[in-house]
Amino acid sequence: MIPLRDNVAPRRLTPINSAFIAANVAVFVYELSLGARVAAFVERFALVPVAVTRALAINAHRGAGALVPLMTTVTSMFLHGGFWHIAGNMLYLFIFGAAVEYRLGALRYLIFYFAAGIAAALATVWIAPESSVPVIGASGAIAGVLGAYFILYPRGRILTILPIFIFIQFVEIPAVIYLLFWFAVQLYAGLEQSGGAAPMGGVAWWAHVGGFMFGIALGPMLAVNRPRRRRSR
Repeated sequence: MIPLRDNVAPRRLTPINSAFIAANVAVFVYELSLGARVAAFVERFALVPVAVTRALAINAHRGAGALVPLMTTVTSMFLHGGFWHIAGNMLYLFIFGAAVEYRLGALRYLIFYFAAGIAAALATVWIAPESSVPVIGASGAIAGVLGAYFILYPRGRILTILPIFIFIQFVEIPAVIYLLFWFAVQLYAGLEQSGGAAPMGGVAWWAHVGGFMFGIALGPMLAVNRPRRRRSR
């Protein structure tokens, strides 16, 4: 199912959400410009669960260098492995992020997005603490946005492309059903993966699960009561 738009965001282009999309695209363009050097760039800034595990275990007297792997819980959010990877992530962020930013406000949304991304990264580390496979992508933070949307806009509707064999259908699906199905897929895939980190080219399912649960918990706590206007079509 490919989402096209929702019906609750009063504005489609909000400042922080647009800035996150622009930042992700800018980093991806920079990745493309590196050519053969991109592997070293990704290796430096990607999240590697075992490196984070060891950094957390190191005593404080070992020095600030031990904190460097922890920074990858943030830097890895802005890396992507290919066009379809970033296109899918930015599509979801574009559709769901504006409505969540509207309810949280710009500053709270900024904090929420980074917190959700870090929580998703730590969920991956918790599930597979000894994995040496790099994990990249904004999907953990975006999963947090989806979790917040799930709680804040239960009556929203998502216009969705639904392929049925050779036919393409455009269907409006209640946001609760759409996001429950999305979460069920992530959870099932994570369980099937038997708790391992995603292989190269795969999906960090547990980052999605952790991010979504974090968004459900924190999103309503940061939300501001505002009139829920619907955009005219």
